[in-house]
Amino acid sequence: MIKSLALELSKVTEEAAIAAYPEIGKGNKEYADEMAVNAMKKVLNDLEISGEVIIGEGEIDEAPMLYIGEVVGKGGTPLDIAVDPIDGTRMVALGQDNAVSVMVFAKKDTLLKAPDMYMEKIMVDKDGRDSIDINKPLEENVISLAKAKGKEVKDLTVMTLAKPRHDKNIKTLQSMGVKVVAIPDGDVEGSVLVAIPNSGIDMFYGIGGAPEGVISAAIIKSLGGDMQAKLLTRSCAKGACETNDKESEIEIRRCKEMGIDIDSKISIDELCNTDDLVVSMTGITNGTVLKGVKKDGNYVKTETLLIIGSSKTVKVIKSTTPISK
Repeated sequence: MIKSLALELSKVTEEAAIAAYPEIGKGNKEYADEMAVNAMKKVLNDLEISGEVIIGEGEIDEAPMLYIGEVVGKGGTPLDIAVDPIDGTRMVALGQDNAVSVMVFAKKDTLLKAPDMYMEKIMVDKDGRDSIDINKPLEENVISLAKAKGKEVKDLTVMTLAKPRHDKNIKTLQSMGVKVVAIPDGDVEGSVLVAIPNSGIDMFYGIGGAPEGVISAAIIKSLGGDMQAKLLTRSCAKGACETNDKESEIEIRRCKEMGIDIDSKISIDELCNTDDLVVSMTGITNGTVLKGVKKDGNYVKTETLLIIGSSKTVKVIKSTTPISK
């Protein structure tokens, strides 16, 4: 089972986080991401796995490494890989909290193959299973969740992304008495907070990246929660669904090529159809869940969250690594 590889796999996100660390607050999110990608690729290719990047940095013509369809490793255990070298590149560039490096390793042919595009997501914990429907208005989902959890609507807390596209939903929720926690970026860490007990977050709703959506599904699935999603073109994500602009045409075509109906909701089992998986997430900057990379003399210290799906366990690994000369 993949859990036997967990400690080795954790090194991938650790090294990516360490590589991004010098770029915190430097203002160049693209370079920070490049450093994380390079480090991640190096560690992956030293592992005895045969991993296919199912969803990652983008298509082959726009991502030189960790592109969709790329095979990594020296050969060995066949795996699906979903990767986000930095979830929160802007936060790294600006020195803000909650940036992480994250990757999912799963049984072959179990993760959704989708283009790198936008995704609408709604997530709840195990107590909220079967209470959500992404095709219904958000307020109906909130009322249904409150009933499932035996709470008053006013006692719920919903996390979302602080983006203009969510302003209307935030106002709607607040008008219902719901507490809203709006974070600048980092919906993967949001999924962890939804899934773990006693975090204070009852639901995550938002429109973000598809790679983060598949990773979030693995986290939610591992800990018994529920999630639904829909893929969105860039124009739809911005609130004006145009199908005749070049970007949207490409995204719709790529969905068709991958056998995905862009108008259909995607269940958690379609996003991630296995418990035989490992999620590794390492803090880059300090966050709600993990501390960021810290330099201590000739060493760097990291914190990595490991979620092992087959046993539904969560572990935090604190590592101290010598700084390479």
